[in-house]
Order: sequence, then structure tokens, then C-alpha cells
Amino acid sequence: MEGLVPVQRLPLRVASPSLYRYSNVSVSIRRSLSGFAMDKRIRFTAPSSEFSIRAQQSDLKESLVVSSSSVEDKGNALRIKEWEVEMYQDELAVSQGIRIRRKPPSKAPLGYSGPFELRLHSNDADSPRNILEEITWYKDVEVSRMKELNPLDELKKAVENAPPTRDFVGALRMAQERTGLPGLIAEVKKASPSRGVLKENFDPVEIAQAYEKGGAACLSVLTDQKYFQGGFENLEAIRNAGVECPLLCKEFVVDPWQIYYARTKGADAVLLIAAVLTDLEITYLLKICKKLGLAALVEVHDEREMGRVLGIEGIELVGINNRSLETFKVDISNTKNLLEGEHGRQIREKDMIVVGESGLFTPDDIAYVQAAGVRAVLVGESIVKQSDPEKGIAGLFGRNISHT
Repeated sequence: MEGLVPVQRLPLRVASPSLYRYSNVSVSIRRSLSGFAMDKRIRFTAPSSEFSIRAQQSDLKESLVVSSSSVEDKGNALRIKEWEVEMYQDELAVSQGIRIRRKPPSKAPLGYSGPFELRLHSNDADSPRNILEEITWYKDVEVSRMKELNPLDELKKAVENAPPTRDFVGALRMAQERTGLPGLIAEVKKASPSRGVLKENFDPVEIAQAYEKGGAACLSVLTDQKYFQGGFENLEAIRNAGVECPLLCKEFVVDPWQIYYARTKGADAVLLIAAVLTDLEITYLLKICKKLGLAALVEVHDEREMGRVLGIEGIELVGINNRSLETFKVDISNTKNLLEGEHGRQIREKDMIVVGESGLFTPDDIAYVQAAGVRAVLVGESIVKQSDPEKGIAGLFGRNISHT
């Protein structure tokens, strides 16, 4: 069995104070260290004298101390290696221009000596530097808890019996051909960290049905509960209500497990944020999406992220978020700037669909990003706040884009 320590046999005789005679006994000592179960089974045999008893008791104590020390040394060595792996991952992310830290800074294990010593006394902030980093840190904890309740093996079995996904990318292309305008991904969102509650009487199914009737090509459903007051139950309810629009699971993905979970809840597409994920992680998650029949909307915020994403094979959807991660200000000219020059040329060559995100409230805004090269838009706040979402969509585009 993994983690078991070999049996040690030591001679020892134990006196029974009431009977003044000796008996052979067997003692089992079990410890747990860093998740590994260790079992030491020690068998004692009768010695020849009382002096021998005391001497061998002393030997036993020394043996246990040495053995315990050895186990603790190995456990600490393992913790050091695990910590170093995390540091190397952080270094890789920094080298790719990723500013979002995946976890709070952690101190090195006791006795660490290695290539990261110079960083031990750095002034890295212990608190999140922006809202995306705060959400990312929370997701790491939340996902660990959810994985215990929903093991990956069970999710894989559920995926095998799940209905087929709908064509998210195809729906956006068809909508643009039908209307001559960017395809609409309408967002089902109750609240946001920056704006608070957007809609008090929030019925996700009712809103989704109104969006579909108003001409939305696809829907985006917020599944984060803590910061957006959403939930996977909303995604599942919309799917089960018979809404035909393909659904994007708007979640902050930090673990492949989330992709499988989204698929079991009815998602047709997922969001991957380049500000959080390394190139290798995005590549790996794209392969999982392809395996599960899911589309992936890869979101960027700046030139460097756009350059990284264009170097990754298999991406069909690129979202440009016009909200700055540093200042939280929204500037839709960010879309135009990122689609100029070489980036725009590569996107056209690859026939990728660019999705404009954030800051889109009027027909002029839609016309501006469409002229820049956007073929779809993801909009939430400007339409979810309307008492009549259908009219909100018509107002956003300057005309009725419904199928009727």
C-alpha cells in the first residue's frame, strides 16, 4: 500500500504491575503526514532482565524519534518541491505578461534554499490587486470544494449521457448573415462587482426567453454566485426550459474540472480568460473543449494578450474586453486598436470571429466596433436593466433584429 513504512521488529518485554509477569504484545502506530498514511507495526518479544527492559525502551524511543524525524524531513522535502513547482508556474505566467496571480503569495517551507530565495523578501501584496485577481483566488478555493462533491469520474460519466451541444460559432455566423449586424450574445446577469444589482426581480429563464425572442443568436449565463449572484442552476434551468439559443457558461475557469461541470449543466461554450491562463493551459483546455463538443471564447484585454492568443492553434472566437484590468475604465476604442495592423490581418486570414465586450450601449457603439472588425457582441447591462429586454435589444441595434 502506498505510504506504508516497512515493518520494524524490536525486542521488548512489558511488565504487568499487578501480576509481576511478562507477556508478549504487539503495538501498531499510525501517523498521517501530508496526506500519506504511514503504518509502523512493531512487535515486541520478551527480554531476559529488567535492565534489558529499560535499555530497550530507551532504544525504542530513540528509534521512534529518528524515524519520526526522517518522515518529517521527507514530508518537508515534498512540501518544498510542491512550492517550487508553484513558483515555476508563476514565473512562466509572468514571462507571458500575465499580471493576474493565481493564488495568494505563500512563504517558502522551512529550510528552503533554492532559486527563489531572492523572492522570499519581495514586497508582493498579500491582498488581491484587482477584482479579477480576487475572483481568481476565490475560484481556486471554491473549485477545490466543488470537486470533492462532484468527482471528475462522475462528471465524465454524466457527459457521456448528456444531450449533444449546439453550434455556438455557427449561430453567430448565421445571425450576422441574417441581419448584417454583429451576432448578439445576450448576457443573463443579475449583478456585477462594479455595478451591484442590475435587476431586482431576476428570473433567468424569463430573461433568456425574452432575449431569444428579441433576436439574440446566443446567450451568456453568469454562473459565479459570490460576485455576480449567478449560478450553475440558472444555466441548467435555461437549458431545461427549452431555450434553443446556444449557451455560453460565463465562469472564471482555473481548472479543467470546470469545463466538464459546465458541460453537464447544459453549456455549449465556455469562457477562457488570457489574463489568467498561460498559453499551455489555454491549449490544454481547448483540447478538452473540442473533446466535449464545446466552443471556447478566449478573452483578451490588450496587445500582448492578443498576440499570445493569435499564436495558439484552434481558436475560433476571440473576445476583446474593453474594460481595463488596472483602472476598470471602459474604452471601446480598445477594440479598434487591437484589430489594427498585423493582428487584424491574422484574424481575417484565420476567419476568426471577434466578439466585442463591455461598453456597448447604443447603435453608434455597435456601428463603431463593427467597422473595426467585430462580428459579434456580448452585451449584458444595457439590455438586462430594461423592463422589456426585447425592446432593449432593438434599442441597442437601432432596429428590430428578431426573426419575426
